[in-house]
Amino acid sequence: MATGQPWITLNDGVRIPQLGLGVWQTPADETARIVGDAVTAGYLAVDTAAIYGNEEGVGDALADFPDIFVTTKVWNSAHGYDQTLAAFDVSARKLRRDVVDLYLIHWPLPMFDSYLGTWKALVRLKQEGRIRSIGVSNFYPEQLERIIAETGVTPSLNQIELHPTFQQHDARAAHARLGLATESWSPLGQGGALLGNPVLTSIAAKYGKTPAQVVIRWHLDNDLIVIPKTVSPERLRQNIDVFDFALDVSDLAEIASLNTADGRLGPDPQTFDRR
Repeated sequence: MATGQPWITLNDGVRIPQLGLGVWQTPADETARIVGDAVTAGYLAVDTAAIYGNEEGVGDALADFPDIFVTTKVWNSAHGYDQTLAAFDVSARKLRRDVVDLYLIHWPLPMFDSYLGTWKALVRLKQEGRIRSIGVSNFYPEQLERIIAETGVTPSLNQIELHPTFQQHDARAAHARLGLATESWSPLGQGGALLGNPVLTSIAAKYGKTPAQVVIRWHLDNDLIVIPKTVSPERLRQNIDVFDFALDVSDLAEIASLNTADGRLGPDPQTFDRR
């Protein structure tokens, strides 16, 4: 079912599975079981974060699977050079990893102007061999340009809200120009409303797939890294059963028509200031 999974080679040469499991809002006491089920189903990557409160569950589940690609993120309260170094130590310990595959700045918090020091800490950790690849999440192009100009180090990817009703063409173009990959969070939208869209249900019927499988396939076909989350064993298996079909030109055109200017479902990174 999970054969033929695609990988993306990042700008630092690190390879990341293009499809992984996100564990945002996964209860801490259920995370180990769900991640274990994901590995059994064939998942090769897991995305967590300090703020999710479930890094220990991920670490427990993957203790015997060192080759599973693990991403985690530094939370807003740990912004700053020294604070980030300390926060990474905590995350690595919870994940039971001497080396973390990918470490991201979770939000830029531009109103506090602290993300540059945070980025410099990530650069140091990568130089020390404690992180294989470093990136960011929710950064705008001007913030990306600043950290690149100040450090000479380009993030390997930017993880942003991205789904068929919020396709982020400008951000993706900026990422391509700067030489970093795009990873999609909330790739299926939120609350399931998107999955009832008649365009998606029609395409799903055409291939004998679910609307969620069509949306995941859309991310893959657009060279996006995608991390759908679920706590359902059935949907866990369905979400990775997407390597036996591809969308055609007409499908892609129909899904392109779903994009809206006001399609954002999560916070605006320019104003989000939760610490």
